Amino acid sequence: MTKPLDVITIGRSSVDLYGAQIGGRLEDMASFNKYIGGSPTNMAAGTARLGLKSALITRVGDEHMGRFIKEQLAKEGVDTRGIVTDPERLTALVILGIRDQEQFPLIFYRDNCADMALCEDDIDEGYVTSARAVVATGTHLSHTRTEAAVLKALNIARANGMQTALDIDYRPNLWGLSGHGDGENRFIASDKVTAKLQSTLHLFDLIVGTEEEFHIAGGTTDTIAALRAVREVSGATLVCKRGPMGASAFEGPIPDSLDDGQTGPGFPIEVFNVLGAGDGFMSGLLKGWLDGEDWPTALKYANACGAFAVSRHGCAPAYPSWTELQFFLDRGVKEKALRKDKALEQIHWSTNRKGDWSTMRVFAFDHRMQLEELDGATDAKIDDFKELCLDACTAVADGRSGYGLLCDGRLGRQALYKAAGTGLWIGRPVEWPGSRPLTLEPEIGPDFGGLNEWPLEHVVKCLCFYHPDDTAEMKQQQEDTVTRLFHACRRNNLEFLLEVIPSKVAAVTDTTTAEIIQRFYDIGIYPDWWKLEPMKSEAGWQAACDAIARNDAHTRGIVVLGLAAAEDALADSFRAAAKFPLVKGFAVGRTIFGDAAKAWMKGEMSDADAVALMKDNYTRLCTIWDDARAQASAQTGTTRQTA
Repeated sequence: MTKPLDVITIGRSSVDLYGAQIGGRLEDMASFNKYIGGSPTNMAAGTARLGLKSALITRVGDEHMGRFIKEQLAKEGVDTRGIVTDPERLTALVILGIRDQEQFPLIFYRDNCADMALCEDDIDEGYVTSARAVVATGTHLSHTRTEAAVLKALNIARANGMQTALDIDYRPNLWGLSGHGDGENRFIASDKVTAKLQSTLHLFDLIVGTEEEFHIAGGTTDTIAALRAVREVSGATLVCKRGPMGASAFEGPIPDSLDDGQTGPGFPIEVFNVLGAGDGFMSGLLKGWLDGEDWPTALKYANACGAFAVSRHGCAPAYPSWTELQFFLDRGVKEKALRKDKALEQIHWSTNRKGDWSTMRVFAFDHRMQLEELDGATDAKIDDFKELCLDACTAVADGRSGYGLLCDGRLGRQALYKAAGTGLWIGRPVEWPGSRPLTLEPEIGPDFGGLNEWPLEHVVKCLCFYHPDDTAEMKQQQEDTVTRLFHACRRNNLEFLLEVIPSKVAAVTDTTTAEIIQRFYDIGIYPDWWKLEPMKSEAGWQAACDAIARNDAHTRGIVVLGLAAAEDALADSFRAAAKFPLVKGFAVGRTIFGDAAKAWMKGEMSDADAVALMKDNYTRLCTIWDDARAQASAQTGTTRQTA
């Protein structure tokens, strides 16, 4: 029987603050990247990326970090109904870093944290049985309250014929065996911990751990003897992780050598960061196990996912999508430092982006030069007017998906700040208005370091007046700037929208835009979005879409710009563009705000009237686009039926 969920993980949930500087002491790290963390949380995200319907049972605090975890998991596709918000406790934090290939210092901030307050009342039988499998981790067996919650879930699973798995996940200092500064330590012998683990091992169908973790579970540092001790109390399949040597699976009696277990192929890669590698491994293993693959196949998935994790910064962000994993397995290792493999990193980036933006109705009021030229305009008034634009945008969107805005941070800062967290798609320009060759706004800085200050929900938008007939010098100047900008975006985890307008430079043909698109791909630029002017023919649109599709199968798509066109002209361009699925919508500005801006700047229109006029204009354009897309879809359906 098909169930709504494939797997529920239970236990730790934290925010990882990863040192951004590599190769030094944690004491000397000056900035940190924020990720979700904790083994069960990582596994929930990792399995969701691989296509499983995953869920997490844990607790988080009623604060910003707790909301961050829930929001990030939801973006990953993880079911969050089992996450309890604790009003009394804070979300756990972990501060960690990469010193070298052997040292990965970390500090757990878990004193009376939210996830350690998980209790039996948090385990709902109906929710547990909505999944095919339950996965527990060892840390939550370290406290009587959390142990009771885990055992309740496991007993429900066993009583209902579900599959169960344990990741031993041994952290000695989380069992109270060492101090706060010893978070990196992976093994301290303890009869008490061994007894506690062995009292639960009979509840599992699958038990996974490193050699050291099986040492604690088996009560001996002889790995074969430890595995045999575990086998005495559990009939589970035992998977022993062996670092660079891969892993071995044992379904029955334990042989005399780890080499005699079932194995999957390993991957010779550079070790950059071992933190979170086990959770990546477990994600791949669970994918194979729950899909009914044989152990060599499941271990191949696991080893590959572990390889991704040890080659990248962070834990959950390093894990692959299913598309990425298949690409890697089909192609193999080309660059041992996987994070430096350009083809692989492009697939990693483009198949793990979050948010459904299959429809784009974007109100573009990022204009600076055009507004500055209006009678009565001042910087302060432009800033105020853009807040009115935002009011119109949010009123039309009304909390629905598929709406967005373009706004700048120089003459629209307050509107940009107010838009945060509204659910709107937010694009933000970087080009100096009208510049050719392309130059950027001063806030970006000569080193492009200004992007480091941008919220991650902001999409970097860059307009480049580029034409295939430009001089070699002009092309080189503009291409150099776009190249630097693209890589700065990636380094700062920001999506990139590239807008090209060749018609303002010279005459265009049906192939002009396609030639430009191909040129940027040829120099290694892979925009998440393209913003293109309306094509004069269907052939032009086809050529542009073909150029994108043959270079980037995972592009976000295209939005059509307006160029201050009249509404009837925009309607015609929308109908032409809507025939192409790669065109997701529009990003139009002056057609919406032009008349309101002229009157408002001169004091001839009130705030309310300006908002009402822009709201009406924007609503009509949204309707025109939606109707054009619906008509195109209907025609495509009719064509297919006729064919």
